Amino acid sequence: MTKKKYPKRGHGETRKLSAKELQKDILLLFQKDPKKRLNPKQIANKLRIDNNKDSILYACEELAKLGYLVQLEDFKYKLRGAAASSNLGPGRKVLEGTMDMTRTGAGYVSVEGQENDIFIASKNMNTALHGDKVRIKAWLPRGRNRPEGEVTEVLARAREHFVGTIWIYPRNAVVVVDPPSSLEILVDPSKLMGAKDEDRVVVKIESWTTGQHRQPMGVLTYVLGKAGTHDIEMKGILINNGFNLEFPPEVIKEAEALGTEIPEVEIAIRRDMRKTPTFTIDPENARDFDDALSFLYLPNGNLEVGVHIADVTHYVHENTTLDKEALARSTSVYLVDRVCPMLPEKLSNELCSLRPNEDKLTFSAVFTFDAHDKIVERWFGKTVIHSDRRFSYEEAQAVLDSGEGDFAKELKVLNTLAHKLRKERFKKGAINFESEEVRFRLDENGVPIEVFTKERKDAHMLIEDFMLLANKEVATFVSNKGTQDGSEIPFVYRVHDEPNTDKVEELARFARQMGVEMNVTTPKDIARSFNKLAALAEENEALSILGPIAIRTMAKAEYSSDNIGHYGLAFDFYSHFTSPIRRYSDVLAHRILFDNLKAIHRVNKEKLEEMCKHVSKQERRAADAERESIKYKQVEFMSKHLGEVFPGFISGIGDRGIFIELRGNRCEGMVSFETMNEPFEIDPGRLRIRGTYSKKEYTMGQEIQVRIASTNLQRRQIEMVWVEGES
Repeated sequence: MTKKKYPKRGHGETRKLSAKELQKDILLLFQKDPKKRLNPKQIANKLRIDNNKDSILYACEELAKLGYLVQLEDFKYKLRGAAASSNLGPGRKVLEGTMDMTRTGAGYVSVEGQENDIFIASKNMNTALHGDKVRIKAWLPRGRNRPEGEVTEVLARAREHFVGTIWIYPRNAVVVVDPPSSLEILVDPSKLMGAKDEDRVVVKIESWTTGQHRQPMGVLTYVLGKAGTHDIEMKGILINNGFNLEFPPEVIKEAEALGTEIPEVEIAIRRDMRKTPTFTIDPENARDFDDALSFLYLPNGNLEVGVHIADVTHYVHENTTLDKEALARSTSVYLVDRVCPMLPEKLSNELCSLRPNEDKLTFSAVFTFDAHDKIVERWFGKTVIHSDRRFSYEEAQAVLDSGEGDFAKELKVLNTLAHKLRKERFKKGAINFESEEVRFRLDENGVPIEVFTKERKDAHMLIEDFMLLANKEVATFVSNKGTQDGSEIPFVYRVHDEPNTDKVEELARFARQMGVEMNVTTPKDIARSFNKLAALAEENEALSILGPIAIRTMAKAEYSSDNIGHYGLAFDFYSHFTSPIRRYSDVLAHRILFDNLKAIHRVNKEKLEEMCKHVSKQERRAADAERESIKYKQVEFMSKHLGEVFPGFISGIGDRGIFIELRGNRCEGMVSFETMNEPFEIDPGRLRIRGTYSKKEYTMGQEIQVRIASTNLQRRQIEMVWVEGES
């Protein structure tokens, strides 16, 4: 497309563009000033158009799919390959980056420190696939304004396994990978593992054909079966997010070879705390108990509280097959009806699980509190414990409520301490991140028969507060030890940056229109305002829609060897130490802490940072998989309630209709404007709609009744119909 000048318009004059006109004018706008980074609101202002934000955002997404724009953070876009800001320079450069493939088979490589993405023609992909880390040769063609390149080496594959549908022919078989990919993988028709035509399968790429048009060749690793069952969908969610369903045989073999008995020589070199009263508190259906609390009054009247964590590193040694697999996975993934564990069952549910009435090896953080509930002593080290009681959260809460039962006095004292730790944290500026978690009750076939929100009570927060204490103190200890000789000890920190000011200001405007004033002057003011929102949402459920929006204004917490503190918790130093069965970050923290208990030991920071980035990436993938499984089960549940009426409230306003969140189960669906009895005008701020004829207004958070019209499991969609006047 050639650059064109926009026609001049009178002051305040605006226009509404068709979808094609909108895409064309947006592209011209970016081409006019290639350095610009714009969001939909800024685009609307510059083009002087009446199109709403959603239609502009959709146009930008389509332009990105076509390869013209690049999506950035905060819903901003930039022109792909803009010459005005190109820093590639003359000649060919060897660069490394991440591949972003388009539907045409071409791609763009984003390189850290490089202003513009590098275009890679399909003929120059050299087997690279979406998300792969690649090495490229790049150049700026003479007379062209877009950097180009070719892949010289695939450094790391983003995925090993792909889910798709197999098509079997007389002479060959092809797996067509799920959209949006257009990948087709050849497989040997004599090695189909019993797969039938059109079965859903998992395939691993092993090689590529030679010649100009190279095609991947793979081997089936799993036959899921016919499409449509919830079991297949759950497995597909895991695989599509990069998690293997099974452990390699060599990993299982290494795990099974581990001894189950604890040698006396091992006990002799540890602090023996088996006679100290100890218990665990976990979800009712949990099997991997990775933390326990102990409670002991000392002769001087002080209280000793031990936070005991499964000593995974005693069994999983660095660079073993087990360790490499744990790093590759980096996290356990908790879907609605299953767990995809980081460690094999022999470790996660047996050797490392702090089961009651068994001696277990642990790594502990032991704190001594004085009569004023102040910490006067800290101790970190390897221990052996013996859990006396396994509580579910419900059982522990019943003891707290009644004051009777096992460890009633101990639980009461610990709960009092937890409240004080929490109060101190919020006093220093911590944010209340509590949000209702959706839970399901499933039948014997895994079909949801009830959807509800989990209520967080003192038993949950008691455990959380002591885990936070241990994580904070471990990070503080390692950081302080590094100051002894004036040189940093590289460590795995859990960091959380301050929120995006533009997003926070937009939230404040949104909240103001819903009747809530927010002070967003300073980071501490923001934290206090977020906590105010949480408190108001407990009184008025309609305001709960502000909670998720508030969370989206903030940076995502991640792992890094560069400590910037944790804004949300108001901690200067914070790590993850308390869940090594399910998080590899904690395994790394255990190893570094242990090596630094006596002497100072430093790992390679650059290598540690690479692992931090990988673990953070896997954590995001796990979160995506968990959200997908919840949405699937919500839609599956509502498919059993077609035609029924439910109370809900308006949770969002889009171009096609309004989004409704149902009370109690948090299921969200859409009421299409087409099903309503009149056209509606959408408020520019998307906080209300107004009937064209009746002039009736309906606002965000307003309670309404809806009937479930239809569900679509594949698209994870629930269609609703407004039942005005019914109750």
